[in-house]
Amino acid sequence: MTPAKATAHPKAAPHAKTATPAAVTSPFSGVYTEAVGRRKNASARVRLYDNQKSLFVVNGKPATEYLKTDKLIAAALQPLKVVGRQTMSVSVRVSGGGTVGQAEAIRHGVARALLKVDKDLRSALKPLELLTRDSREKERKKPGLKKARRAPQWAKR
Repeated sequence: MTPAKATAHPKAAPHAKTATPAAVTSPFSGVYTEAVGRRKNASARVRLYDNQKSLFVVNGKPATEYLKTDKLIAAALQPLKVVGRQTMSVSVRVSGGGTVGQAEAIRHGVARALLKVDKDLRSALKPLELLTRDSREKERKKPGLKKARRAPQWAKR
C-alpha cells in the first residue's frame, strides 16, 4: 500500500492567508464597577466607568440604536439621572426577554452598580424602587386553557 498523498483543493489559492482583523480600540478602558440587573426573562450585566465620556453602549451598539425609543433609553438611564452622574459611561451585555424587560433590567443593573460605587446613594435610589428586583414573571399555561387563565369560548349548545 502506498501512503495517501495530501493534495490541496484545486481551486484553493496556495498562498491565501486569512485576513487578521484590525486592532479594535474599545472606548471603555480602565477601572469599572459591575453589577447584574434582572427583569422578567431579561438579564443585564452592567459595567460603569467613571471616565467622563458619558457613553452608553448596549451589546456593542449605541443605546439609541439598540433600545430605539426615548422612553426605554430614559428608563435605562434613570438611576444615573436621579443621582446626577450622567457623565459616567455605561457598557451593557443584555440577553433574554423583550425590549422593555431588557431596558428595565439595565435600569436595575445600573442602580446596583451605582450602589457599589457609593453606598450613600442608597437613600436616593431606594424610595424610587430602583434597587428592588421586580419579581413579576409570566404565569405558566394551564392544561385545558388557551393561556394562563384564558378559557376556551363557552358554547351553550
